[in-house]
Amino acid sequence: MNANLILASASPRRRELLTQAGYSFLVEASSVVELRRPEEDAIRFATRLAREKAQDVFARRSSSIVLGADTVVVCDGEVMGKPVDAADAARMLRLLSGRTHQVVTGVAVVWGEGAAEVAAEVTQVTMRALAPQEIEEYVASGEPTDKAGAYAIQGYAARWIPRISGCYFNVVGLPLALVASLLEAAEQRLQASAPM
Repeated sequence: MNANLILASASPRRRELLTQAGYSFLVEASSVVELRRPEEDAIRFATRLAREKAQDVFARRSSSIVLGADTVVVCDGEVMGKPVDAADAARMLRLLSGRTHQVVTGVAVVWGEGAAEVAAEVTQVTMRALAPQEIEEYVASGEPTDKAGAYAIQGYAARWIPRISGCYFNVVGLPLALVASLLEAAEQRLQASAPM
């Protein structure tokens, strides 16, 4: 890409995935507060936050292309972000135990004032039934702390996931094929609007 790419996220998983996909970029976390509005479903919530995060960083780095993302987990209509504490993590895992849920990641690419490409990826994830002791030990490990839905599919919880339908990378935190298509669209629009 001709412009500098900035990842508006402090997530080490998103950084690793973007690097794995071959992108060169800088990291600058946004200061957007992740609060869901009462009327928002998971997709609207995740895409709004992704856009706000990207716009927040773009306001300081207007010569760059900024990538924002936000991931939530949905089960029985409940939209779950990161757990607030260990008890909340255990509650989320009890809800997901033995069920199929959805992982939703909103992605936004901002490259100009009011110029953005925004979309969402949804992946179905099935988690086997968990014993209370498994949940207790997993929460005590600290791994669920900063994960939407309180689990990391690329970590210890991988042993609990017999099936997914959709993009695996979405569940880790960044749907790479979607990201690539949005970045390509942003680059094409930038080139089309460049002075001859």
